[in-house]
Amino acid sequence: MASPYRPTVATLIALALFAVLFVIGGSVGWWPPAEYEPAIGGVSRWCERVSSGLLREPINTLGNLGFVISGLAMFIVLARETDPMGDGLSDRQNRFVGNQPVALAYAGATVFLGPGSMLMHGSHTFFGAWIDNVSMVAYILIPWMLNVAAMRQWTDRRLLCAYAVMLAGYGTAYWFFGSDLGIGMDLFGLSIALWIISETLYRFWSPPMRWLSGLVGFAVAFTFGITPSDMAADIGNYWWIVLFWLPGAMAHSTPKARRTYTPWFWAGMASFLLAFAVWTTGRADHDWCQPDSIIQAHAVWHLLTAVSTWCFFRFLRTERLSNLDTTG
Repeated sequence: MASPYRPTVATLIALALFAVLFVIGGSVGWWPPAEYEPAIGGVSRWCERVSSGLLREPINTLGNLGFVISGLAMFIVLARETDPMGDGLSDRQNRFVGNQPVALAYAGATVFLGPGSMLMHGSHTFFGAWIDNVSMVAYILIPWMLNVAAMRQWTDRRLLCAYAVMLAGYGTAYWFFGSDLGIGMDLFGLSIALWIISETLYRFWSPPMRWLSGLVGFAVAFTFGITPSDMAADIGNYWWIVLFWLPGAMAHSTPKARRTYTPWFWAGMASFLLAFAVWTTGRADHDWCQPDSIIQAHAVWHLLTAVSTWCFFRFLRTERLSNLDTTG
C-alpha cells in the first residue's frame, strides 16, 4: 500500500542528500568562483560580505530556507487530502487538491527554489548561478503554462510534458549560451508577464480579449521599470515583447473553471511586489547596502517571495468548475 506521504518523504530524502553534498562542497572550499563574483572579503553583487567559510553569503543563503518550508507545507497539505491508498483525489474541480501531478510539480518547484538559490549564494560558482536560474524558471513556468493548458483543454500529461521540454531547453541554452540564452531574452522576467497576461485571459476570456491581452504585458513591464519608450528606443533588445501575445494565440477556448482572487491572489501579488521593492535595495551599489549587517535585503526578498509561493498555492486551490461545464 502506497502512503500518501511518499512524495513528502522523497522530497525530504532529496533535501538530506543535498545538505550532505552542500556541506562537503563548502568544506573543500567549493571550486573556482564565476568570473563576475568578487573575491573573499569583498562585497557580493547582493550586498553581503563574501565569507571564506562554508557559505560565501551566509545570510542570503539561509534566507532560502523559506522556500523549503513553504514547499514542504504544500506537500503535507496535499498528502492529508489523499486517500490511504495513495491515489490523488479525483477532484475534477481542482488540480491542486490531493497528490495530483500538477500540484506536486508546483510544490516540488517551490522546494527547488531553496537549494537552487542556496548553491548560487553559497558557492559563487557558475554552476550555482545556473541551477539558481533553472530553479526560478522551473517555478515561474507552471502558473502561465497551467493557464494556457486550461484554455487549450490539455491533459495533465500533455501539460507536464510541455513543461519538461521547455525547462530542459532553457537549462541547456543557459549552460551553453548564458542567461539571455543567446537570443537576448530573460525567460524568468518574460514568464512573469506571461503569467499576468494569461491570468487576465483566464478571468476575462473572449475572442477580442485574446488579442488585447498582449497589452497587459506592457503594464507588467512598466511595474518593473521598463517603459514603452524604453522598448521603442531599443527594439533590438526588446524583441521578445512579441511574445506578450503568445497566451492569446494559444488560448482558443474559455476555461471551464473559475478562481477566487480575494484574498490569496492579491496577497501573493502584494508579497511579491513588496519583495521586489526590497530586492532593489539589496544590491552592492545601493545606498542602503550594509554588507556586514545580519539583516540582508536579499534574504528578506527570499523570505517574502516564499510567502508569495504559498499564497499562490492557496489561490490555485480555489479553482472550481463554472456553470459553463455541466457535463458529468
